[in-house]
Amino acid sequence: QVQLVESGGGLVQAGGSLRLSCAASGRTFSYYAMGWFRQAPGKEREFVAAISRSGGNTYYADSVAGRFTISRNNAKNTVALQMNSLKPEDTAVYYCAARGPVHTTTPTEYNYWGQGTQVTVSS
Repeated sequence: QVQLVESGGGLVQAGGSLRLSCAASGRTFSYYAMGWFRQAPGKEREFVAAISRSGGNTYYADSVAGRFTISRNNAKNTVALQMNSLKPEDTAVYYCAARGPVHTTTPTEYNYWGQGTQVTVSS
């Protein structure tokens, strides 16, 4: 069982940066691949980024590649999403999610979810 709590969302101007964090409970954090997803109003939840259990492999949606960076610290049970060069279309509620042991880009294949944090990018 894993419990996830996101933080770091907020309001930022286009071109700005935000860093999201996700804190996980439990002693088996390193067993789980981790992902970040987002959901804008009226849209389906979509994949943003994922990271392997060790942190050695990362995966990104085309829409954020080169602007966002996912990382994890297994000693601290945290995963982060550094978001640079933000655009208004990045506005959404961002969720972190866990599944073990291999990542996917499909939201329904993740077992554990945080409550989400709002990111709003103004133009």
